[in-house]
Amino acid sequence: MRGEVLHYDQAQGFGFIAGTDGNRYTFAREDLRGTAIPGKGTQIEFQPSGSQARDVFAIHAPVAVAQMAAAPAAATSVPQFGRRGADQAVSAFSGAVAAGEPASTGLWSYFWRALTTNYVSFRARARRKEYWGYFLFWAISAVALSAIGFGIDGALGNLDAGMEEPIAGLALPGLFVLATLLPGIAVTIRRIHDLGLSGWFYLLILLPYVGGLIILVFSLLPSQKHENKWGPVPAGVRIPAPYVPSA
Repeated sequence: MRGEVLHYDQAQGFGFIAGTDGNRYTFAREDLRGTAIPGKGTQIEFQPSGSQARDVFAIHAPVAVAQMAAAPAAATSVPQFGRRGADQAVSAFSGAVAAGEPASTGLWSYFWRALTTNYVSFRARARRKEYWGYFLFWAISAVALSAIGFGIDGALGNLDAGMEEPIAGLALPGLFVLATLLPGIAVTIRRIHDLGLSGWFYLLILLPYVGGLIILVFSLLPSQKHENKWGPVPAGVRIPAPYVPSA
């Protein structure tokens, strides 16, 4: 049967296919045949087995902007690949594959992206590691800036008896807290989205005594193991193989 790849997570080795029969199928990395990596929109052939797709072959990969820049000849015509030509698809579409590589899932990478590309991103999802990675380096940065500030105050004599307040020791971490206010709210809302809940639940933090505790519980809950209205499963989250009843 033929179909089209709806989503494929290279990090998890798990994806979804829309078959020509109108049904949706799941597939895992071990179901792939050949060396072509099926990105979103790739035309494939497969053998249906219940709701699982087996023996998945890429036969037609979508043209991406990055691929057009790397291979102008492919921009005017998209070649069709048979099963035996699946290996050749890798070199022909290397630009598209490179562009689709998953982002790093390291703690520092999460923190840095929260302060740059995800500075005011309130629509996606954030796994537990992303949430705690951000606040880990946030705390380290705040302490480091405070230490630097008090060091500056000590050099200027602001810590001597009867002298002025430790201006730098309070100003540097204070400015950092203000600058990271929106990213902190954004990553918390994305963490709530990862549970399948509306970001408006963040307003529970305004409840005296219990609001912060509720947000803490949200931050400790595992990710939903399926796509929800705020996006696919975040990279790095383990997705259990779907249960396929025996015939």
